[in-house]
Amino acid sequence: MKLKGAKILMECLIREGVEVIFGYPGGANLPTFDEIYEGKIKFILVRHEQGSAFMADGYARATGRPGVCMATSGPGATNLLTGIASAYSDSIPIVAITGQVRTWLIGNDAFQESDVIGLTRPITKHNFLVKDVRDLARTVREAFHIASTGRPGPVLIDLPVNVTQDETEFEWPEKVFIRGYQPTVDGHPGQIKKAADLIAKCKRPVIYTGGGVNLSGASQELTEFVRKTGFPITMTLLGLGAYPGTDPLSLGMLGMHGHASTNHAVQNCDLLIAIGARFDDRVTGKIEAFCPKAKIIHIDIDPASISKNVVVHVPIVGDVKLVLRGLNDIVQAPDVSEWWAEIREWQKKYPLWYKEDGSIKPQYLCEAIYRAAGKDAIVAADVGQHQMWLAQYYRFDYARTFLTSGGLGAMGYAFPAAIGAQAAYPNRLVIALVGDGGFQMTMNELSTVVQSKLPVKIVIMDNKCLGMVRQWQELFYKKRYSQVFLDEGSPDFVKLAESYRVTAKRVSKKDDLGPALKEMIATPGPYLLHVEVTVEENVYPMVQAGRALDDMIGSLS
Repeated sequence: MKLKGAKILMECLIREGVEVIFGYPGGANLPTFDEIYEGKIKFILVRHEQGSAFMADGYARATGRPGVCMATSGPGATNLLTGIASAYSDSIPIVAITGQVRTWLIGNDAFQESDVIGLTRPITKHNFLVKDVRDLARTVREAFHIASTGRPGPVLIDLPVNVTQDETEFEWPEKVFIRGYQPTVDGHPGQIKKAADLIAKCKRPVIYTGGGVNLSGASQELTEFVRKTGFPITMTLLGLGAYPGTDPLSLGMLGMHGHASTNHAVQNCDLLIAIGARFDDRVTGKIEAFCPKAKIIHIDIDPASISKNVVVHVPIVGDVKLVLRGLNDIVQAPDVSEWWAEIREWQKKYPLWYKEDGSIKPQYLCEAIYRAAGKDAIVAADVGQHQMWLAQYYRFDYARTFLTSGGLGAMGYAFPAAIGAQAAYPNRLVIALVGDGGFQMTMNELSTVVQSKLPVKIVIMDNKCLGMVRQWQELFYKKRYSQVFLDEGSPDFVKLAESYRVTAKRVSKKDDLGPALKEMIATPGPYLLHVEVTVEENVYPMVQAGRALDDMIGSLS
């Protein structure tokens, strides 16, 4: 029996296990929405296409499965770009499906036409323009395969409206074989043996893990490796949660706003074991001064990431989970008790700190959220000061519980990403910690949580400015504050939320914060808590751009 292309698309999505689609309709994807009307897959109607891409991203980070977003041609497709770029930077598997003008109109400047293939080529792992309905099922199958294997990433399918209307026999390809795309997943045994030999001889090791551990689902294998060796472990922003943050072997985050003691440990180690990390500039500081005394082992599924920024001594290309299994079978760890004693001294000398003055300090807010939320909560953060404070003061113990735009650093990410996670886990506590700047970029999605009945909790850390920009202008631009203050133009967030029929409350006194957080968590449905915090508060410690990792500002109380 022949099926229309739109029907084939939906059948393919069902077979791929898609549970929810985030998106917005338009003329070029109306045949697809006519099939969505059947209700076989849950659809969440967003208020801006950018939100749908962030929601698909949040869904993927929380579940490990590809998130799906959908938009029409022209402006619908272009509105997805920021969310797709964020997913690309952080290797998040999403499949974006865009409508397109009829195949014979492509290139003719037709109404709502855009070259979405050209626009997304630099920010997708792969993209497809389907010109023949007979290619549609195979294309969808390949898109999900590419998005979720190897180094994950976003894949786009551009679907002309006539292709969704054309008919053909539906044939589902059970197996996928793409010549030229065969990711290496098993680490080379010889390289694993070389790594084990280096580990056996080291005296001052540090394990450095990134988002690849979370993407691989290798938290258990990583925990076994750390416990078996007894080595200190530090995590990047995207690596948080893969190893329990409350464990005594955890050094917390490293890098520009990492723990000072951790940065000192990394700079003085003799062996750095990098696992699923890419040596981002926010981690390394000045490249020439990074880890000057260390041999480096690098485990990553992407061969292009190895020795791209920092030259390594033992590269191992493969899936982190599988490589760690092989390493755990043979590793013999030396006694590193003297090294631990030195690290503990750094931790005593350089603790995280902030000065109490009776107001609600941002750091205190992050600690209070941690105490109130419990370890199973999923927390999404926007980009800026609150993101760094959360990474410093919130102890993530479980993988896939921290969602944030790391590589691209996209403001407006947290709230829609939290919606995506809440759609995946309707009964879990999901919190979006947002700044007063970032929230105003996507606060229109309050309508989405109401219509979709998703109980996302929103905490606004309101310092009445673009905090991280203000901090840089204070420290490096002689306090010439240019276009960073928001207080005069910001809405009354409580009244705004209430206009959407979302329960809301404002807190400005420290003693009221704990009870307000408990009330927020206990209240059914979505909730917005507007927290007024200290304005002129900086994130410390801080490694100034271009400085060595252990050359920090504000590392002492």
